[in-house]
Amino acid sequence: MKFAAASIAIALTLAGVGAHAAADKARLTLKANPTMAFSPARIVVTADMTGGPNDNQQLYCPAIEWEWGDGTKSEESADCDPYQAGKTEIKRHFTADHTYRVENEIGAISDYRDYRIQLRLKKNGKVVLSGGTTVKIKPEMEPATAVSRLP
Repeated sequence: MKFAAASIAIALTLAGVGAHAAADKARLTLKANPTMAFSPARIVVTADMTGGPNDNQQLYCPAIEWEWGDGTKSEESADCDPYQAGKTEIKRHFTADHTYRVENEIGAISDYRDYRIQLRLKKNGKVVLSGGTTVKIKPEMEPATAVSRLP
């Protein structure tokens, strides 16, 4: 019986260590504003990184790639000071905007379309952290065509 109790205590301790390690792992949370819109629609996306140490070298000065879900991407990189352990702090807030121009096909039913927005932080060409969100964009309405006849 003592052996079983000791095994359970060890298992609970190990589970607690694993949960603590998972809580310390960095992650990205993206928010789009607005989340639903009519085309043409300017969407502003903010991303916040939570968890992980502030001096994580792997996340210091990454290349940034936004994929907008409509076949386009935005990329940026910064010219950063050299990394110094214990002194250098990572960037935790990212913002970008994108304008969706969605046209409706002639005769098609105009319904909202989903676009998956992804933010990827890259180091040496490899993704080190990513996150995403979805927006809904309704295509532009067909222009009303008025036929006027002069007498």
